[in-house]
Amino acid sequence: MKIVQSEIVATAVRPQQYPADNLAEVAFAGRSNVGKSSLLNLITGRKNLARVSASPGKTQTINFYLVNKDHDPFRIVDLPGYGYAKVSKKVTQDWGEMMETFLTGRQGLRKVFQLVDIRHKPTAQDVQMYNFLKYYDLDGPVIATKADKVSKREAQKQMQIIRKTLDMRQDAAILPVSALKKTGVDQVLAAIEEIVRIG
Repeated sequence: MKIVQSEIVATAVRPQQYPADNLAEVAFAGRSNVGKSSLLNLITGRKNLARVSASPGKTQTINFYLVNKDHDPFRIVDLPGYGYAKVSKKVTQDWGEMMETFLTGRQGLRKVFQLVDIRHKPTAQDVQMYNFLKYYDLDGPVIATKADKVSKREAQKQMQIIRKTLDMRQDAAILPVSALKKTGVDQVLAAIEEIVRIG
């Protein structure tokens, strides 16, 4: 798969603001500062499609991107980052409700790619998110970001830790990616293509 066109079509906090539920969608979720915006810019080949925030936890909206609108269109959905300590309890609660509404009510949503930092063991919130996705059969591949920060040997060890901590099935994919070195992009695009076409 090659992404030749991508554009933001909706920024939403409630269902009334979502675009029509008439296309296949894949969503991306992860903690604030895990590198989600950088990854989305990399796979779409657009420098500033997803805004890379200098303030973690600042993005509190669900952003919908229309991809390849002239040929086999689908959407990429950028979910707001979670787990930033300085965000108030009220915002965290609103975020949870907004996410649950989207994840449980969207017919076109095929799978969610969850991002984790390859250098660290997944947090309790990462585990909670992954369990939620598994429960609703939305668990797509896990993307291990910042792969350039560790050696290949260390990466293998860390991916085993991620797999065990998230209690992933043995056949579930973990894709190591580096937005900085631009590695792992083809694997992510291949996974998206398979999910969108099969779905």
